[in-house]
Amino acid sequence: MIFITGPLYSGKRSYACRLLGCAPEELEEHAVWDVQDLAAGSADLSALAEELARREVVIATEVGGGVVPIDPDERAAREAAGRLSCLLAQKAERVVRVFCGLPMALK
Repeated sequence: MIFITGPLYSGKRSYACRLLGCAPEELEEHAVWDVQDLAAGSADLSALAEELARREVVIATEVGGGVVPIDPDERAAREAAGRLSCLLAQKAERVVRVFCGLPMALK
């Protein structure tokens, strides 16, 4: 599995399409994105990471930067998203951070 992460609107899906050689409308066949949103509702992040790791490409938006939310539920969702990203990075064969459309290989 290739794990792609980076800020919102940084070109993660476009990069995944270039990497896989597919059109944007074909990306859903190979990849899953916005997985950070799945973390908040998950009772078992390890099981979720295991399930997601079966995909060819997993894309997550970084949510850890900026002002820490006052709302406890938002803080918990942000924490879960970060922990899920850590688990996915451990399981991935390759980890790429895309920033301003530029891919940076982390692993």
